[in-house]
Amino acid sequence: MKKDKEEKLVNDKDKIKNNKKKEKQDKKKNKENKEKKPNKFIETIKKKWLINGTKTFILVLIIIAIFIGINILMQKLELAPIDFSQEKLYTLTDESKEKVKNIEKDVNIYFVGYDDDNTNLDLAKQYKKANEKINVEAVNVDNRPDLAQKYGIESGTQGIIVECGDKSKVLTDSDLVTYDTSTYETISIAEEKLTSSIQAVTTDKIPKVYFLTGYSEFSLNANMNYLNMYLENEINEIDTLNILSVGKVPDDCDTLVVTTPNKDFDDVATNAILDYIKSGRNILWLNGAITSNKDMPNVNKILAEYGVKPFEVGVIRETDTSKMATGSPDLIIPHIESSTLTKNLYNTAGVILVNATRINMDTDKLEELKVEETDLITAEETSYFRTDFTKQSASASEGEEKGPFVIGAELEKTITEANEENEQSAIKSKLVIYGENYFISDYQLSQNSQYGAIQLAYNKDLVLNSIAYLVDREEDITARKSTGTVTYTATEQQDTIIRVIIFTVPALIIIVGIIVWQVRRRKK
Repeated sequence: MKKDKEEKLVNDKDKIKNNKKKEKQDKKKNKENKEKKPNKFIETIKKKWLINGTKTFILVLIIIAIFIGINILMQKLELAPIDFSQEKLYTLTDESKEKVKNIEKDVNIYFVGYDDDNTNLDLAKQYKKANEKINVEAVNVDNRPDLAQKYGIESGTQGIIVECGDKSKVLTDSDLVTYDTSTYETISIAEEKLTSSIQAVTTDKIPKVYFLTGYSEFSLNANMNYLNMYLENEINEIDTLNILSVGKVPDDCDTLVVTTPNKDFDDVATNAILDYIKSGRNILWLNGAITSNKDMPNVNKILAEYGVKPFEVGVIRETDTSKMATGSPDLIIPHIESSTLTKNLYNTAGVILVNATRINMDTDKLEELKVEETDLITAEETSYFRTDFTKQSASASEGEEKGPFVIGAELEKTITEANEENEQSAIKSKLVIYGENYFISDYQLSQNSQYGAIQLAYNKDLVLNSIAYLVDREEDITARKSTGTVTYTATEQQDTIIRVIIFTVPALIIIVGIIVWQVRRRKK
């Protein structure tokens, strides 16, 4: 009896084991059947659309139509193109968005004669996303003859019209780029031009900046052409001033720019500038290093109004290679101090100065003159001041004064204190002064592309920000986008290769796919 029970127990265990094994096999079989089960969508395509060549051709046409439809939809949505360029040349910067976002007037930007896929048009369309008041549209002369007639755009030519009410600006392709004749580099300034044009037609007052002429070798038309061009991209009206011919600084002058005097001011000019200062207006002073002593009492008289001592003979040189460009002690990269004027340049790659000189303050008289001084840029402790140009050593010689030195400063002079009883505001005059002039001239700092990029991106920004600050447009103080791009023209052979890749290769893939399918179908 006991034996029968044991045999029954063994048989029950075998049955359970066999049942589990069978269940496992069934699951595996069901899984394989599911995997082998054909996809309904693919089977429908095979049985209904790939059954013959005609239907296959129709299917290809449908796919192409869907592709074209998606492209048309994307164009209507006006999505910003993906920008793979290192400097984001085709993406609107945050600075430009900030400048236009609060505009409450309707602005129309017409790209007359441009294709819808133009990169500058794509860039301009991004303004509308920053402010719905800005409308951007590509038109042609035939559709808008009124624009062509009003702004003188002939058939077959192109023009960009920025319009707001009665105010307008017309730009051409040549206005959107500049060229570096030494590197043959094309530099896009499209965003700067478009943003400044939008601001120009929407602002109620455009600041007037005068450059003093007759006392310096630096002028807008000689040695400073690049600065002239960049100033035109900003919201400023630029003009030159010969004080001897008009007898005074014009009343509409918001900022007077003085470049390195190579001779003393005449009495007429001196008195005119002193009156200008007393009226509470501002000066930007650029002064290169002095290589020989010159008697300039009137120039020094103007500087003394702000507590600045006469410039000395000598240049600042560096001993720290990390603070110099291309290993040259005379090409220094100074420290940019944190201030309202330099807020967007602070902690950047910096500016490059050529043969800079130091600015000496009469600190004992600043309080008496009611002047407040703020450092803008300084040379490091590793620098020294060389006065003997016959010395050839790169390191500081015995007796040569070591840094730090002030190279750029803002001095604010109170002309009249505020009077609360009469509700009169204080009258103040500002002087922004730099002990350098070549850094913003047409003089080539270096053929090295790295430092050339710094020159374009930050040297000009320092001066443009200084002017924006002095004309009371702090919203224009920014670190502007570096937009250098190298001109490239494909050869005939390269153009052919590109066309083959774009058009022929996709067509061949479709044809080969049809042939392979037909061959496999016949083998079945």
